[in-house]
Order: sequence, then structure tokens, then C-alpha cells
Amino acid sequence: MASAIIHLCVAKKVNSVLKMDEKELYLGSIAPDISKQIGETKERSHFLAHKEEDVPDIYAFLNKYKETLNKPFNMGYFIHLYTDKIWFAEFIKSKLYENCVKLIDGSIVKVSEKEIMNIIYNDYTNLNVYLLDQYDLDLSLFYEDFVIPNTNIDEIPVEKLSILIDKMSLIIMNGTEKKAYMFDACTIDDFIDYCTNKILRKIDEYKIKVH
Repeated sequence: MASAIIHLCVAKKVNSVLKMDEKELYLGSIAPDISKQIGETKERSHFLAHKEEDVPDIYAFLNKYKETLNKPFNMGYFIHLYTDKIWFAEFIKSKLYENCVKLIDGSIVKVSEKEIMNIIYNDYTNLNVYLLDQYDLDLSLFYEDFVIPNTNIDEIPVEKLSILIDKMSLIIMNGTEKKAYMFDACTIDDFIDYCTNKILRKIDEYKIKVH
């Protein structure tokens, strides 16, 4: 899945057009990942049709919540799911080859599934400093008193989102700048732009009422 900071960057760029409540939209854009923090699998929170697949079922989400996407939290949740859909169905496929990964320098290295995840998460940590600065994210959400969002989404325990917020605070503080392996800043910038444009087109295509 895309990192939490990448999700926030996509949410901010989408919201530059939508003009919804930013903090609540931000919270929705990371909310599906609460499942990992409370020891649950992500099938329900991410609307996965099959346990062995990581691509969210966008249509299942829209069938249930399309009419309430005028709520900033719900729109953020939609942005998260669609970003993950693009990540798994399009983006990451260009980097993975069975038990191998393609590195920035073009070399292909054979690694285990655990090693692949370690490489990806190391790159996330390395890129966080750049992304936080480049996208000028308002991080006050993660240091203010937690307010339960106005939402009808019942796939996650919204009252426990404070756990995710605390985790985000640690992620932000632990950002580093080291050598990147699979993803550099340019690659992630392109991914964020691609997601933003595609999500805005889908909002128009699905005739989602924002205001």
C-alpha cells in the first residue's frame, strides 16, 4: 500500500480542487489503515473482494457510501482506497517481478517477500522528509486533541482513530534522508500527480456530489 504520507499528499492535491474541510479529509485519507494498528486484517477496512488481493473494490465502497461523500472524512476514505487501487493494480506491478524487485538504477535483484517489504518501508521513511516539505502538509491534526469525525462509515472503529494519529506522530518524527532503493522523489511525485488527476476524473465520472 502507499505510505500514510503519500496518502496525505494525494488528499491535499485533490482537496486543492474540492475545497473541503482539510483536517477531516486528511483523517479520512489515512483512516483505513487503523486496521493494522488494532491487530485486524484489512479486508473489511479496505473493501477487499478477495483475501489474496490488495486492490480495493471501489464499486463496493461507492455502492454503500457514494451519497455521503460530501462528508470530508468519507471523501478522504475514498481517496485512500482509490490511491491504493492505483498503487497495487498499476504502479507496484512495474517494480515487482515474482521474487525480484527493480531498483532505481535499473538492476533487478532477487529478494524474499519480507525483504521486499523492508525495502519499500525503508524508502517510505527516507521519502517522508522530502514529502512533508515539498507538499507543505498541515500536520496540526496529529498534535491536537482528537475529535471523532462525522461519518457513517462502519468498516472501522472511528473511536480508535486516536491510535492511528499517535502512530502518525511517530512516523513524522522518525523521517530520515538516506539512499533510496525502489522509489525516488521524482517517481513518487509522478505517482501523486497521477492519482490526483485520476481521482478527480472519477469524482466527475461517478457524478459524486461534493458540496
